[in-house]
Amino acid sequence: MSKEVWLIRHGESISNANLPTLHPAKSELTDKGHRESEYLAEAFTRKPDLIVVSPYIRARQTAVPTISRFNPIPVVEWPVYEFSYLHPEKYNGTTGEQRWPEAMAYWQRMDPLEKEGGEGESFAELLARVHALDEQLANTPESFIALFSHGLFLRAYLWMHLSGFREANRHTMERYLNFSRGMPMPNGSILKVRLEADGRLSFSPFDTDHIPEKLGLVDE
Repeated sequence: MSKEVWLIRHGESISNANLPTLHPAKSELTDKGHRESEYLAEAFTRKPDLIVVSPYIRARQTAVPTISRFNPIPVVEWPVYEFSYLHPEKYNGTTGEQRWPEAMAYWQRMDPLEKEGGEGESFAELLARVHALDEQLANTPESFIALFSHGLFLRAYLWMHLSGFREANRHTMERYLNFSRGMPMPNGSILKVRLEADGRLSFSPFDTDHIPEKLGLVDE
């Protein structure tokens, strides 16, 4: 039996808005991000069988209007959190612009096993979590799943399926970086995926039609 999975990127966070962040897991939504979350809830034309959320607060906040709209509905937490490759302390009170030199240095080293500063997540660990998501989706009986996650993680999922790469090495890390930089995934966007029983995957373009602000229809 095939499954439909909506892979949803969280709404705009304070980190996305280049405001100071305390921790990669604690970047909350901006006012705009909360509006995007409301638009997301209205994008559903039928009730999901299951809602999956990342443990990071911005993804959980994004899911709240959808959970409220369809309550009662099963909600589970899976490890679909963002790829946070820098040491968490480097987020404390810094903006994305201030962290950029550290991020560039990390990618220039291209070490798939590096845990930056001893506590950042390695590229190999990211791919392991993507593998785990495949297994969780395959073993979950629900046929319509809404999954609230993050840009780098969801790009890794899409890249792995499009490229066929599974091993974490310097070559695949470089290929993933190029893919993620060339694949825009706006805040609040939906990637609608169909998983066939034989493991085949089909998907639509990133959908933002439900967000008027992205269409210039709502004044800031």
